[in-house]
Amino acid sequence: MTKTLKTRDWSMLGVIMALAWPTIVEQVMQTAVQYIDTAMVGSLGTQATAAVGATSTFGWMVFSTISALSVGFLSFIAQACGANDREAAKKAVSQAVLITLVGGILVTFVTTSLSGIVPKLMQVDPDIQELASTYFFILYLPMLPRTASTIFGTLLRAAGDTKTPMKVGILVNIINIVGNLLLIYPTREITFGSFAFTMPGAGLGVVGAAIASALAFTWGGIHITYALWKHPMVSPRGCNLRPDMTILKPCIKIAIPNMFQRFGTSLGFVAFASMINSIGEVATAAHTIANTVESAFYIPGYGMQTAASTLAGNAYGARDNERLKKLAAMFIPVEIILMIVSGGALFIAAPSLMKIFSSSPEVIELGATVLRMVAVSEPFYGFSIIIEGMMLGLGKTKEPFVYNVLGMWCVRIIGTFICTQLLGMGLVSAWACMIGHNLLIFALYMVSYIRGTWNPMNRELSAIK
Repeated sequence: MTKTLKTRDWSMLGVIMALAWPTIVEQVMQTAVQYIDTAMVGSLGTQATAAVGATSTFGWMVFSTISALSVGFLSFIAQACGANDREAAKKAVSQAVLITLVGGILVTFVTTSLSGIVPKLMQVDPDIQELASTYFFILYLPMLPRTASTIFGTLLRAAGDTKTPMKVGILVNIINIVGNLLLIYPTREITFGSFAFTMPGAGLGVVGAAIASALAFTWGGIHITYALWKHPMVSPRGCNLRPDMTILKPCIKIAIPNMFQRFGTSLGFVAFASMINSIGEVATAAHTIANTVESAFYIPGYGMQTAASTLAGNAYGARDNERLKKLAAMFIPVEIILMIVSGGALFIAAPSLMKIFSSSPEVIELGATVLRMVAVSEPFYGFSIIIEGMMLGLGKTKEPFVYNVLGMWCVRIIGTFICTQLLGMGLVSAWACMIGHNLLIFALYMVSYIRGTWNPMNRELSAIK
């Protein structure tokens, strides 16, 4: 009996890793390119780094709202696949295509219209507001293909296909790197040992970085749309693209709390970054670079979250509560171990990583300090990531909404406002408030897990009894 259980658990771990590794590779590539982008722009000076990073949190708000739309479809499709209802999954995909078209066009209009206002709202230094505005406009001009990449990638992962989004993501990043090399810098001589050659370049600086990213995102959106259209399981070919409320209603019911969660927390990120921008150029640059560095060390967590959402939805669709419990019991220790390892690596390597992106001693020292602070909290955040991921796959989005908004606004924003705006404290105090936010969320998810309220099947089975 014990032997059988152990075999089953190890088999489940194999399924988990088969789903998780392509997402982890995809995110590694995205983060590697983000590192390269930041380093390339950072070589142009602190002002260039600040111009690129100062509006990034507003972009998170935009994309978190788009991602929320995909969560409703993720849960629906994962559960339909678990129930072996292929027709329902295909219909849900067709409705997601409709939402992508409408949402992508609307978001393009809104973001480009706000490009001149966003830097001012973010309290960007007046000297770089015009440059930040131009960068923002170019980067968000291809919002329709970027929306397609976000939503269609989620649809494919919900169907258990994590390799296709990975392949598309890798090619997008390669295009972005090549574009950066050709557009950011002027024509120059490059020497490798005894070998020298002339590298052509447009010398566009920050604007060149924006153009390279926009071209890469456009190609990625087109490619993943084609991949979805040709997919053997969830292709929308032959399906009606007119609104179908039997599909949209349950998807939107799941998506709306997640949308408010992401919008609320992302708006908090905007307020958080705005307060940091008001501290000064060094704080803005250190915060921007530290965020970039930190993102790499969350990759294992979010890669596992994708697998957790898909497999939890499959188990719920099949009404297999025992499998759902075993999935949680397997995911949690694996996730925590991964985050302990990544947090330890971040703590040790923080100063060296900051030096990759900046030559300013003040920026390096400040960034390394806050990175070492947050590294200690990563295992706690990893637990939250997994439980939230499973709840999303199960269609439970109300509790994550409440938990995240409470943490963001009652701890991070109010705390940062008191520390930086009233008491005149610096970036370290703001990141301390961020860590407090993460710890509160951990505590709330831990209570939910212990009480069993994270799993709707517990209540369903109790009602039957």
